[in-house]
Amino acid sequence: MASKNSKKYVYFFDEGSKEMKELLGSKGANLAEMTRIGLPVPSGFIITTEVCNLYYKLGRKYPEGLDEQIEENLKKLEKKMGMIFGDEQNPLLVSVRSGAAVSMPGMMDTILNLGLNDKTIVGLIRKTNNERFCWDSYRRLIQMFGDVVMGVEHDEFEKTLQAKKDKKGVKFDTELDAQDLKELVEDYKKIIKKAKRKDFPQDPMVQLRMAIDAVFGSWNNKRAISYRNLHGIPHDIGTAVNVQAMVFGNMGENSGTGVAFTRNPATGEDEFYGEYLMNAQGEDVVAGIRTPQPISKLKEEMPEIYKQLLDIRRKLEEHYRDMQDIEFTIQEGKLYILQTRTGKRTAAAALKIAVDMVKQKYIDIKTAVKRVEPQMLDQLLHKQLDEKAKEKAELLTKGLPASPGAALGRVVFDADTAVEEAKKDKVILVRTETSPEDIQGMAVAQGILTARGGMTSHAAVVARGMGKCCVAGAESIKVYESKQYFEVNGKRINKGDWITLDGSTGEVFRGKIPVVDPVIGEDFKKFMGWVDKFRTIGVRANADTPNDAKVALNFGAEGIGLCRTEHMFFEADRIKAMRKMIVAGTREGREKALSQLLPIQKKDFIEIFKVMNNLPVTIRLLDPPLHEFLPNEEEDIKEISEELGIGFDELKATINALHEMNPMLGHRGCRVSITYPEVLEMQVRAIFEAAAELTLEGYKIKPEVMIPVVGIVNEAKILKEQIVNVARKIMKEKGIKFGYKVGTMVEIPRACITADEIAQEAEFFSFGTNDLTQMTFGFSRDDANKFLPVYLENGILEKDPFATIDIDGVGELIKMGVERGRKTRQNLKIGICGEHGGDPDSVKFCHKVGMDYVSCSPYRVPVARLAAAHAALEEEK
Repeated sequence: MASKNSKKYVYFFDEGSKEMKELLGSKGANLAEMTRIGLPVPSGFIITTEVCNLYYKLGRKYPEGLDEQIEENLKKLEKKMGMIFGDEQNPLLVSVRSGAAVSMPGMMDTILNLGLNDKTIVGLIRKTNNERFCWDSYRRLIQMFGDVVMGVEHDEFEKTLQAKKDKKGVKFDTELDAQDLKELVEDYKKIIKKAKRKDFPQDPMVQLRMAIDAVFGSWNNKRAISYRNLHGIPHDIGTAVNVQAMVFGNMGENSGTGVAFTRNPATGEDEFYGEYLMNAQGEDVVAGIRTPQPISKLKEEMPEIYKQLLDIRRKLEEHYRDMQDIEFTIQEGKLYILQTRTGKRTAAAALKIAVDMVKQKYIDIKTAVKRVEPQMLDQLLHKQLDEKAKEKAELLTKGLPASPGAALGRVVFDADTAVEEAKKDKVILVRTETSPEDIQGMAVAQGILTARGGMTSHAAVVARGMGKCCVAGAESIKVYESKQYFEVNGKRINKGDWITLDGSTGEVFRGKIPVVDPVIGEDFKKFMGWVDKFRTIGVRANADTPNDAKVALNFGAEGIGLCRTEHMFFEADRIKAMRKMIVAGTREGREKALSQLLPIQKKDFIEIFKVMNNLPVTIRLLDPPLHEFLPNEEEDIKEISEELGIGFDELKATINALHEMNPMLGHRGCRVSITYPEVLEMQVRAIFEAAAELTLEGYKIKPEVMIPVVGIVNEAKILKEQIVNVARKIMKEKGIKFGYKVGTMVEIPRACITADEIAQEAEFFSFGTNDLTQMTFGFSRDDANKFLPVYLENGILEKDPFATIDIDGVGELIKMGVERGRKTRQNLKIGICGEHGGDPDSVKFCHKVGMDYVSCSPYRVPVARLAAAHAALEEEK
């Protein structure tokens, strides 16, 4: 019991429960819970997470009263175990482990066998009559304590251990005898003395206090901070410290230790899964020095223990209603459970476990939906690398994981070669950076690798849309496109060499690594059906081709939120007409070239509308600056000037005239439509002719014409008038009426600020958050990866604003745009079509601000659907 005047900082295991995770940490709360339900848990106590926060607040000092509470609970533990900490005849040994409210496996520190010293070991040998075990436990304590608490290099101990094994001519630690281990203890003490000019502490209470300091100190070690950053875990929740009576798996062949999962964490199968080692302590199982045995073998070796473990497996699943990851120790034929926590699992396993547990009536469908993380679904929908083969492969470099999945192929350096080579073999397109001209090469490649560009670069956006694997911004790569090779860290990779990409991690490997196909079965369909029962926000897809539209529909998209018309112009049969239009000096010349594009563009829309029958299709009018359709290299200019039948100098002069210092802010989007109204007219005519013809055939077509880069209401006003006029003409010509909407893409900060004015003309808003983020921050998304990693590392930014909406800046502008737009037009339909539409945190934000839908690449539609369901369930909570 804590004294009356002081706050309670220490809880004995029988005083806690699983509901106290925030205070006792996940490990402590679960140890308390298992104690409460009668499982064989060695006794112990927990120093709360609150102490961790106070420790840092008070300048690495402890609150008043903590020492007394630790001593009180230590006495209680001694009484419970019938042993005394530091006693020379009957010594109690303890472990000291970390444990935050959120599981962070392996990120913080653990020390075992505390309480051993030169005197207590004598008592332990007498008591156990097992000299080898005692010296083994002591050498382990000195090694762990030296490494974790005193900061001595781990390798120093390992080298000494290896030298001892080599001298004796043995392979495993278990082959060393008591005398060898006794000598190691003395060697280890010398290592500490030499490195730290201090002795290994002999006073058990000093050992305990130093160990507690080390665990609280490890909360802010580099790997723990990185893990929290990576997984979005707050830095102020703190860790608890668990002090627990030791049980020993290294007492001989009737003792052992293991780790098990109540279900298979890779597949989700309802089978007991794990491994164990006899005559070992916990760290031996994960260290890989000896090969552990599968848990099923324990059935033969120790049938009673195995049966007990199966009973505990069932009891834990029934109690926690989730798959558990447990650690156990067998001490001289008696089983102890040292930990249970919710088991980490693959996406496939998460899905299967959620569906099976509903069938088994462990959980309801709402809980099942909450159990699967949206980001996990990405793994399910793309090819993956064979993990075992990957471990042995040669890693060349690491870039940004721009589009998930896996790909292997022969290296090619341009789109035309990709098209040719792909007829014979698998190819990977490697570019310094991609442009819209590379679209055909990207379409046939297995994957894309770029040296420049970020998570929302052209390569990343297009690859995600196609469901292709992409590694972007691999800046250690130097690409020599004309010489057909790239260099990375002193290695040269030539055209035709095999490489493998892991788009989920950003890793690039030399050679071939086998790829495994995703399996989407009935469980996935059933689960996504449950998901849709809870979400309230719509999910559309960004799709530019009929094939993209079909993929999107199969993944449950409720329409197209962004169809980019410029991608349609880069195919071989269209690019020539597009270039003729750009170089034409007169309106008449431009109209003549555009008349060739009209039937082609109309055909595209007909195909997409057919796939999306009765669903809305938002078509963005031409967005990029015109110079993107023209070549830059002299050789290409020469070839194209001949193809177009104009002089080299004339074409070069046109290209130079179109050159812009800052094309992002230049002659693009609605500005092109205003200066060349004939371009808009051709595109709108193609949309509405397609709509009219299909309406006559009985289709229900819902076109939404979106004007890009609008920042001034008069831009929207002028262009809307043109669009309405074309629609009227076509309805008259075809003798049929059809519905349509005209809206704007909101991607300029001024558009958010003047949204009330723009909504007088626009019937819908679609936030283009890629460009809105660029313009709000003044970052170029293609160059930001030169400094963004440093910003994230130093905490200047918490998250990459191109991956997750920046709530405080960009988010405020979006909020303003939504509120002001709806003030003018109450029924204004609002969505988002930037890459953020597939990011779970951004989807939650869109739900919160009251958008009608999000739109993302086809392969991220299930991710967005699940994120939308989570957002609705969180709000309900």
